[in-house]
Amino acid sequence: MGGHLDKSLPLEYQDHQGRMNILGFWIFLGAEIALFSTLFVTYLTYHTRTAGGPGPQDLYIVETFMIQTVLLLVSSFTMGIVVWHMRNNNLKGLITWLVITLLLGAGFLYYEIEEFILYAAHEGATMQTSAFLSSFFALLGTHGLHVTMGIGWAILLIIQLVKRGLTPVTARKVFIIGLYWHFLDVVWIFIFTYVYLNGLVG
Repeated sequence: MGGHLDKSLPLEYQDHQGRMNILGFWIFLGAEIALFSTLFVTYLTYHTRTAGGPGPQDLYIVETFMIQTVLLLVSSFTMGIVVWHMRNNNLKGLITWLVITLLLGAGFLYYEIEEFILYAAHEGATMQTSAFLSSFFALLGTHGLHVTMGIGWAILLIIQLVKRGLTPVTARKVFIIGLYWHFLDVVWIFIFTYVYLNGLVG
């Protein structure tokens, strides 16, 4: 039966539907990997094609992308604490650390938006400027959009947790958003390495 609970499993895996939903989300992440892989290949193909406009070494600000990296790495750690509190049936701790995670994510977005505005306003660097900038904004913009969606999703989840508490259904949603957030962190590590670091030394 779909509603049968198995108390030997973590809360999010205790019913069949929860297990199927988590499996489905892993499949979804496979599609997301394909999406970001395509964007990375496009960027690495065009990152030298600046059309006489600014290139990576003209644009990238070490302080900005280092702050972004720290914020997102710390948010991945705090999301791990969220799941830990969920596994220990601590609703207050779960919500507290989820809010902290969202604030870190919001800080990351603030610096990313500020970076984009700076490029456009002071360097005239937009998607139309060159193939390099088109691929750069497409990759980072897609990642930023995913972070934005994750924040909105988590806010809705917090509302649900306050109303319903920790159940197999809400626990499963917490676990899934944890997977999503860690995935975004891994994508950013690749951006940090292949876009920013490679761009500065290339």
